[in-house]
Amino acid sequence: IMADQGAAMCEQLIKAVNVMMDAETSQIYRLEALKFCEEFKETSAFCVPCGLQLADKAQPAVVRHFGLQILEHVIKFRWNNMQQQEKVQLKECAMQLLSKGTHSILEEESHIKDALSRITVEMIKREWPQHWPDMLKEMEALTSQGEAQTELVMLILLRLAEDVITFQTLPTQRRRDIQHTLTQNMESIFSFMMAILHVNVEDYRKLVSVARAHCRVAVATLNTLAGYIDWVSLVYITSGNCHLLEMLCLLLSEPDLQLEAAECLLIAISRKGKLEDRKPFMLLFDDVAIHYILSGAQSADGLVVERRYIFLKRLCQVLCALGGQLCSLVGSDVEVEVPANLSKYMEAILAFTTHSSQFLKSSTLATWGSLFRHETLSKEAVVVEMAIKYLRASMINLVKTGFPSRDDNPSCGYSRVDFDSDEDFNLFFNSFRAQQGEVVRIACRIVPLEAFQIAAEWLQYQIASPIDTGDTTSKSAEGLCSLLSPSVVQWDAMTVFMECMIAQIFKNLEEEKLPIDQSMELLQAVLNYETKDPLILSCVLTNVSALFPFVTRRQHFLPQILYKLFKAITFEVGQDNKAPRTRAVKNVRRHACSSIIKICRDYPQFILPCFDMFYNHVKKLFSSDASLTHMEKCSLMEALVLISNQFKDFAKQKAFLDELMASVVAEWTSEEIRHVLSDPAVFLSFVGADQVVTEHSKDTDATGLNRGRLSFCLYAMLGVVKRARWPADLEEAKAGGFVAGYTPAGAPIYRNPCTAHFLVLLPNLLLLIRTHNSLYMPENMARLSETFAKAHEVMDAEKNVVLGLSQHLLDIYDSPVYRTNLERMQGFFTTLYDNCFHVLGSAGQSLQQEFYTISGLAEEINRSAFFSLDHVPDHRLRPMIHILFCHLLQLVLSCPQEYYDSLLCPLLGPLFAYMQQRLNVKWQVINQRTSDSQVTQEMLEEQLVRLLTREVLDLLSVSCISKKVPEPAANKEEIEGQTRTHQVTLSCSLNVAFELKRFFFFPQNIYMTLLTLSFTSLSWKDTTNCHRTASMVCWTLLRQVVGGNLLPEAVTWFYTSVLRALQVHGQHEVCNSTLSQLAMLIYENLRPRYMELRAVMTQIPNISVEALDQYDHRLMDPNAQKVGDKKRKDQFKKLIAGTVGKALCQQFRKEVHIRNLPSLFKKPKPDKDVLNTEALGLAALFSPENNAL
Repeated sequence: IMADQGAAMCEQLIKAVNVMMDAETSQIYRLEALKFCEEFKETSAFCVPCGLQLADKAQPAVVRHFGLQILEHVIKFRWNNMQQQEKVQLKECAMQLLSKGTHSILEEESHIKDALSRITVEMIKREWPQHWPDMLKEMEALTSQGEAQTELVMLILLRLAEDVITFQTLPTQRRRDIQHTLTQNMESIFSFMMAILHVNVEDYRKLVSVARAHCRVAVATLNTLAGYIDWVSLVYITSGNCHLLEMLCLLLSEPDLQLEAAECLLIAISRKGKLEDRKPFMLLFDDVAIHYILSGAQSADGLVVERRYIFLKRLCQVLCALGGQLCSLVGSDVEVEVPANLSKYMEAILAFTTHSSQFLKSSTLATWGSLFRHETLSKEAVVVEMAIKYLRASMINLVKTGFPSRDDNPSCGYSRVDFDSDEDFNLFFNSFRAQQGEVVRIACRIVPLEAFQIAAEWLQYQIASPIDTGDTTSKSAEGLCSLLSPSVVQWDAMTVFMECMIAQIFKNLEEEKLPIDQSMELLQAVLNYETKDPLILSCVLTNVSALFPFVTRRQHFLPQILYKLFKAITFEVGQDNKAPRTRAVKNVRRHACSSIIKICRDYPQFILPCFDMFYNHVKKLFSSDASLTHMEKCSLMEALVLISNQFKDFAKQKAFLDELMASVVAEWTSEEIRHVLSDPAVFLSFVGADQVVTEHSKDTDATGLNRGRLSFCLYAMLGVVKRARWPADLEEAKAGGFVAGYTPAGAPIYRNPCTAHFLVLLPNLLLLIRTHNSLYMPENMARLSETFAKAHEVMDAEKNVVLGLSQHLLDIYDSPVYRTNLERMQGFFTTLYDNCFHVLGSAGQSLQQEFYTISGLAEEINRSAFFSLDHVPDHRLRPMIHILFCHLLQLVLSCPQEYYDSLLCPLLGPLFAYMQQRLNVKWQVINQRTSDSQVTQEMLEEQLVRLLTREVLDLLSVSCISKKVPEPAANKEEIEGQTRTHQVTLSCSLNVAFELKRFFFFPQNIYMTLLTLSFTSLSWKDTTNCHRTASMVCWTLLRQVVGGNLLPEAVTWFYTSVLRALQVHGQHEVCNSTLSQLAMLIYENLRPRYMELRAVMTQIPNISVEALDQYDHRLMDPNAQKVGDKKRKDQFKKLIAGTVGKALCQQFRKEVHIRNLPSLFKKPKPDKDVLNTEALGLAALFSPENNAL
């Protein structure tokens, strides 16, 4: 009857499997079939017989696979409850399946082989070596039965290594037992695998008829070797004069085996370890090995064949790993000569650097960097010679070509394999170019003059070449280039090279060797070069800036340079100034402004003689050229202020600033503007946000001009406040009248020539900030017209940045910067708000003492910046905190202690209290959201809260916490001999690395706010913030008050906050580690005085009270035996393990329980006969000569 039932059940299962796998089946039937199969696996008594029957090789592959799945399920979930006889029987049947249960090696499906190997490995994990001592011998015996069995054995050995070593999916003791036994037998396992590889490679080469079968076994063996090479002792890899590596090198020339051989070689050569043990790797620089590696690399570069291309990538990685070993060994304590074949080796790397694939080129960069940086190798003649070749190669590599959508370069074909889209490629190339720049700079240190020659020739070539717009001309004007035009990509690459080279020349050549005359010729050629193409002109300007350091040696060039830059500031493509400018044109003008500011910032003393000429030119521009934007005007003002710092005469500089700022001060302090800034309704009307405007109607010119007036005043204020400075040298400052007096400590009190202007402008600035905050109130939001209803929402570009979406559009430079009226208004509000805080923050840095002493400043900032914060959205609050307090951080650092109470505490205290309450509410809403909806708005809101949280906690940590420099201990014994005192101090990052800033002292109420904020934030759903705050902030703050009289409720709350965070973030290894450490610090420091902490511990699910008592005893009893740090940490982690939350993917997973076997390392105690007899019975379980069967 049982047999009949089993057969009937098998028929039903086969039907169910076919229903599931049939594409035509409806969803309902498929689910029913699935449910039937799952219930069978969980509950049926016929699992083993049915599994075996379904796994029979006469069945179709899907049915066999399901039969094997049933058997695997039995072993994973029922093994511990099976009788000894059942286990023996199942094991024998599994061995039979390995021996006779498969088709030939080339016919059998790979998923069947995989399932068979899994069953065997699951049994090995439960019974080897204690109860199945001859497992390896049985595996070896199987290999004599043919190729199919040999391949299965390789799969079993590979899967065993992966489960035990790589993924570590076993309980600790079982893992140790198996790893120990594998290591003990490694010599025989390795020689066994090597022998199989050797035999099958030989047969594959000789016996054409069965070559495919032997090839399949060789591939499986190489894959298995790869799973072992990673972790076995280096001795096995390098034994027999690196026999294994030699064999792998030979296989690089076998097309069917080369990829797997390269994988093995890569893993082997990437091994770390003692330098002495790695010395044999240098044999790979010998003629034979290098020959095989080179011949593997030299293949047709043109036809993109995927497997071949993957092999080239691996081979390239092999060469790079070999370079890593070379750089580690040469010049170290281990005596290693520079290999004779170094030149050949570098030629091989250069072959990859000049390959058509951009990915292969990029893979070699780190190796070149290491070689050119290496103290010994970089002095070798062959390396110096190679540095020049590398620089020549980089002339091609810096050129941005190879877009997957195009066909204008051999690299496009490879890019189609490596990148999904042009945007992907663009992102990759930008990072690739940055890395290239770094390597070019290192190479230029070795050969500075040769690098200069290359750059000079290249620049002259570009200047002489006619412009080639290619097939992708600009959309906005006839005959102009686009970003992908041949001329643009060439100019662009040359410019990058020039910038990298110039910086190094000045660092690495003595003054008399500098090629000044030649560089002046170059500069003259660049200055004479005229182009109407904005993209190329941008590159020309960069070259002017790059060559500028040489001009300091030839001053007569200066007027020409300034003329070139001034001309670019007013650059237009055509005569018609009415059309909207393209982004490329705007960029040229902005570029020219930046170049002028940069020159004035870096060489103000040098520009000073031209000040009058410069100033007159600016005045002329301002009066005549109506097309200058506010930013351009303010950039020029900024440059003038930078030069004026060199007057080193307070009165003269102040008089100049008075003249420069006269119109701005008059405008900003006028009655009209004050009226506008003090009333939200008037303000909205003034800027036109309450008017309905159609896209075609001129956005009522008056309101556009009004917005411009406000923007210009703020930009001008910012430029002056940011740049006006007193001389750095105290004597010069005294002589120039910049020192107003001295502090009681004797430090000079400086005065800034722009203070008077700032103080006049400040009241209306604060008014604007207050009014801006009140714009978000419901009544003012209602005043926005239909056109501008979304004026305060996040701008699209900002949205993409927040959500991490890329914006690398390639035709962005072509389209005119045409924005809708709404976008213009959004941009205006955003920039205006940000600039208000930039001005306020810069003033703190520039004015310092004069800033702290402004009477009632804290109250004024509170009344304006912190006014109506409840209505200010997160995306506006975040930049406010970021900008204001990035600047205020400098203020905090330079603020004398006497102004703490009057300025810092009144600002930071209320802000932290408010943010703690606001963020807590926001995070509660987020934590309670159940819908995992991908609604962009919800994602955006959540991400903004996350970013705002990080901003606030960054502010908290920078204002209170600094990194501690550890004091060097006298000697090693001293460190080891330090005994643990009652107040535990763990040598962990939480305790040693951070401390409160020396000057830090907040009143108690603010201090408690900081503590509450940092501990509450641990359980908000943001792992980055949790890790950072737990490791840097929480203990650093709490440690200061541990010795005081904290209330028991407070101590309990701090501790439970950490445990709550473990519940939210515990599944993430990094957070788990820092939070466990923090919990342990709190427990060990406070448990002796607060019994309440024990009460919290007893509420942890599944805690062992006995283990807790033991831990407490060691902690409280001075005479108790102490244990080491690591052991204590592990014990504490076990105690609190019940609080750790599970990841969603783990929550519904069925647990697999693998029992420990009698220990291999300790003799079992002979106290219970039952155990002993059972152990003997089980030991016989899997021995091959078990006659009970």
